Amino acid sequence: MNDSVLIRDSIANYAAHKANTVRFTCGSPKAMRVFADGSRMLFLRSSGDQDTVASLWMATIDRYGDNKPAETLVADPRTLIDGNEEVPPEERARRERAREAGTGIVDYSADVEGRVVAFTVNGALFVTEVDVAGGPSQTRRIVPNFIHAEDEQFASPVLNPRMSADGTRVAYSTGSALVVVNLNDNSAAAVMTVPAERRDVVKVGLAEFAAGEEMDRYEGFWWGPDSRTLLVEEFDSTEEPLWYISDPVHPDRNAMPHRYPRALTHNAIVSLTAVRLEEDGPQREALAPVEWDREAFEYLAVVRWEFGHLPVIQVQNRAQTDDRILEIVMPDAKQWDKHEDHKPLHTRELDRHHNDQWLDLVQGTPCYAGKWIVCAENDMLNDTNRLTINGIAFTPAGWQVRKVLDANEHNVLCVVQRTPELAPDVPQEWESTKQYHDARSYDVVTIDYDGNITPVTTEPGVWTAARAGDGIVVSGRTMSTPRTVTEFSCAGQSLLVRNLAAEPGFTPNVRFTTLGEDHMFAAIITPMAPEGGEINENDAPKKLPVIMQPYGGPGFQRVTMSVNEYWDAQWWAEQGYMVVICDGHGTTGRGPKWDRAIWHTMKQVTLDDQVHAVQALNGAIDELNAAKEADEAVLPQADTDHVGIMGWSYGGFLSALAVLDAPDTFAAACAGAPPTDWTLYDTHYTERYLGLEERTYEDNSIIKDAPRLSRPLMLIHGFADDNVTIAHSLRLSEALLAAGKEHTFLPLNGITHMTNDPVVAHNLLLLQLDFLDKALKH
Repeated sequence: MNDSVLIRDSIANYAAHKANTVRFTCGSPKAMRVFADGSRMLFLRSSGDQDTVASLWMATIDRYGDNKPAETLVADPRTLIDGNEEVPPEERARRERAREAGTGIVDYSADVEGRVVAFTVNGALFVTEVDVAGGPSQTRRIVPNFIHAEDEQFASPVLNPRMSADGTRVAYSTGSALVVVNLNDNSAAAVMTVPAERRDVVKVGLAEFAAGEEMDRYEGFWWGPDSRTLLVEEFDSTEEPLWYISDPVHPDRNAMPHRYPRALTHNAIVSLTAVRLEEDGPQREALAPVEWDREAFEYLAVVRWEFGHLPVIQVQNRAQTDDRILEIVMPDAKQWDKHEDHKPLHTRELDRHHNDQWLDLVQGTPCYAGKWIVCAENDMLNDTNRLTINGIAFTPAGWQVRKVLDANEHNVLCVVQRTPELAPDVPQEWESTKQYHDARSYDVVTIDYDGNITPVTTEPGVWTAARAGDGIVVSGRTMSTPRTVTEFSCAGQSLLVRNLAAEPGFTPNVRFTTLGEDHMFAAIITPMAPEGGEINENDAPKKLPVIMQPYGGPGFQRVTMSVNEYWDAQWWAEQGYMVVICDGHGTTGRGPKWDRAIWHTMKQVTLDDQVHAVQALNGAIDELNAAKEADEAVLPQADTDHVGIMGWSYGGFLSALAVLDAPDTFAAACAGAPPTDWTLYDTHYTERYLGLEERTYEDNSIIKDAPRLSRPLMLIHGFADDNVTIAHSLRLSEALLAAGKEHTFLPLNGITHMTNDPVVAHNLLLLQLDFLDKALKH
């Protein structure tokens, strides 16, 4: 079978192939963590390209070179449980917040040496003692042996287990209690509990909704380095609106109650408590609430407790314009002996930040580098997201720090995106691909405290990394690597970790450009050559209808140097379209001013960006054709009289908005899970961009625009979506019906904000194609 036939078959089978492989992620390594001296790494991976069940693996490098680098299976969940996986509802909610689609072992926690690992399977707690020499590891189920009979009610569910630093204890939350288990004898105690009458609204040891959904904080308790002290979150959601997620297909089932921090209403009240354990047992010895000005700073954004330092928290005010970096004044061992139970612990300020619009949370900060505290700063004067030590920026202007991966006394390991206008010079290793090391490339570098940059990754792509000792694992994807590449290195040796993921069977035909006066990054995807051959000027179609596929909103980019971002687009192109993805203002990576251009006006600004992209499209195509290389195909012109738009979440909002408010530009739209009324979305995300005035929400809603609809619109929404609830689409549909406006509505039963059901994902793609074909080709 020749290549052209294989490519045709791959396109024909793409929708089903994508669905069955969970977007080509099954079999790909993830959750990589390096331990101790850097010679060992733990990670998760399933056994095949359609296997969702992840196992725990270890990669080892012999520092002395006597043995080859190797991978070893540590724990296979299939050998630990009988029957199908049954995930507790609370764990399903955590996975939804983290956008976790896998099963089996989806998360794990290890001691500081990586020798003792805790995880859950089927709601049961397991601990593995890792054979660091690469032999068989020992896994056992932990059944807590409660010291007090009244604590037995807290045996389950086992949520978010975390191993102590020394590997002797494991703690977990049940939502109603925080349980500590001594691993030498499985003796257990509930060290913080919620009274029975309050358990529907008060939780301990879990992250509240806003933290998990918007702050990327999924933890609700943290071990101290001494393995004897814990910091535990408690939140009270009494004042949050009570919503209900229903299952209309089964009217005999009760709707699921759900506390949701709706914009302009109330957040959960979050507190933090230090729990001191007995020296040898799992029981609580003392308890001390942590004090800060919670009325002024109600968001607990970050909790970090590192070896050799007191714990640090980052708190934000409701408007997210101000924060405080606070150190908790924690007693030492002798002071704990004298500490009065329930006596509060005070905090002292290490740093503070302000921004007139909002402050960004940068993952990995604040953190310690030696004796210094490293924080993130939105430097508006230099238009750069920077890192500071003691309030002084040390990362260079024009290098947008996206995430801190590690920090030590020598440098920080971080993900950066370069702004060429502010940082024209690049490391020598990047010279040949300099034009792509910009906001489209998530590069891993080290930056020392004099501002010197050393690249860790060289090819433009979407990269991340982890390190410990002198070991480092680097993982990511580029435009030339259809599978994620994961390389583990230590002591001059390296191991390329196996990736078993499927590939789609074709290479996207992508051309990068910029569109509009503000030079928005864009990708243009057109059909591949017929029969796998060359396209010449005579073969190329003269004009193609266009599908815009933006996310287009704050906090997320789609135009990146990662080939998987364009697989869907290529499938659509093969159906006879030119697909255009354009990242407008607010889509990160280009500096704090670009991000904040959408403040209070994101509806109009993001729509204008997509309109301007369409208007500039043919001019950009002419420039690409004039500058094309000899082996590049001629791009057809865009039929800008037949432009469709489709997207999910904010992209869904933007798609519906486009046909409502810009019908002269957009001829049809498919809007998936669109937040149509921003007062129905959560506080931390929405208020960051729209503030606290109701009028701003009215101005940015699309409900009132319903009478303007004059183009075909398909709404798609899952009934089980607890993030962007189906009320958004129902309210828009109701307004359209009241205005007598024809539209299509696909309600998806049992589907959340992630469309993970293979049958639904497959058929949904085909239904959208049929809808847009009728609107744009007839």
